[in-house]
Amino acid sequence: MKNDLYLTEEGFPFVFDPSACSRCGGRCCNGESGHIWVNRREMDAMANYLGISVEVFAQKYLKKVGYRFSIMEREKDGNFACLFYDEEKKGCGLYEVRPAQCRTFPFWDYFKTRPDEAAEECPGIIFDSSVKR
Repeated sequence: MKNDLYLTEEGFPFVFDPSACSRCGGRCCNGESGHIWVNRREMDAMANYLGISVEVFAQKYLKKVGYRFSIMEREKDGNFACLFYDEEKKGCGLYEVRPAQCRTFPFWDYFKTRPDEAAEECPGIIFDSSVKR
């Protein structure tokens, strides 16, 4: 089942098929409440992408958690979604400049020891011993 389009990361017991993103409905962008951490460089890039100042961007879209910043969420019927998740397009409104946390999903250290949780959340997770890692 070798596929050159699968993404791999050393130390993870799975591979990731990014083509699954187009059919999953943004499960990694929706669900339980959490934090979408951003650093200053990412804030600058997102603000620039939106054509607004970093100050306006921070006031409108970020919440301060301790000494860090996280993108705010919107709540609907007990579900939480990133403010930049576009319901109509079923995707990220800032995809080109999305934060590292989003770009590196599902290869988060948390999932190294919890691959079943990653697979529950993401249909692009593939457990197959024939796929070279």
